[in-house]
Amino acid sequence: MIELKDVVYCRLGTRDLDGAEWFATNILGLEVSERRRGATYFKSDERAHTLCYFEGDPEDQVTAFELGRGEDLQTAAATLEALNHEVHYGTKQECDARHVREFIRFQDPTGNAIEFVVRPETTGVNYHGNRDAGITGFSHVGLCTTDAARDEAFWTNVCNARVSDRIGDAPLMRLGTIHHSIALFPFHKAGIQHINHQVGGTDDIQRSFNFVRDNQVNITFGPGRHPTSTAEFLYFTGPEGMTFEYSTGVSEIHDEPLWRDRQFHFEPKGFCRWGAAPRIAAFDNGGSE
Repeated sequence: MIELKDVVYCRLGTRDLDGAEWFATNILGLEVSERRRGATYFKSDERAHTLCYFEGDPEDQVTAFELGRGEDLQTAAATLEALNHEVHYGTKQECDARHVREFIRFQDPTGNAIEFVVRPETTGVNYHGNRDAGITGFSHVGLCTTDAARDEAFWTNVCNARVSDRIGDAPLMRLGTIHHSIALFPFHKAGIQHINHQVGGTDDIQRSFNFVRDNQVNITFGPGRHPTSTAEFLYFTGPEGMTFEYSTGVSEIHDEPLWRDRQFHFEPKGFCRWGAAPRIAAFDNGGSE
């Protein structure tokens, strides 16, 4: 089994790098950690970066997960190749561009681009966002799936993800104690469905709700509270239609042998205790077009 430690970064292609940087710093509240030719890196916690925008096709999206050691990466590659996944081994230049010691890239069964990395860089420099969004760190990612049962089996049988809860056919899966680090939402094509950052508390959610609304940013869901993870949340639209989420108060699962995943309805009451209804494609009727 491939032992994943955590989700570590997302890479997003953009046709407007300057505009993406402006949004990431002035609206989302991240900090530019580095600029390179054709790419900008952003911090949200102690890691060197957790988000990178690069000049390219907006459908070119990558999610990365950390493994423990180089030996684990070799084992993961062999496991994936045995399952007929084409595996790309990162070059030295590509590793440098990701601030990692080494990595492999492949596609999950839906076609989402995934990287498994070893030794992602951590800095001794604290995160300081451009605005007071209250961000405490990058937390989880939602991925689109064209076959939820098939993809759940990949993440739980090939990798070490465990299902915490389901909303309809959409599994919310944990890697450690945090309720979920990966969520799979039925949709008609591959892609990152949303990117989550944790914030400090309810005040940060409410303050950002007013801030993004006042800046004419499209709010797609919330404020609300998830009945699954108990987290308060706010979703809104970023560059090229990417959905970003703030949340706070996410639950942790410590009684691992005793936990049983729960089933929630794929409708507003399955997503929000406060009655908010989502306006996000992959939350709408199971991701139908």
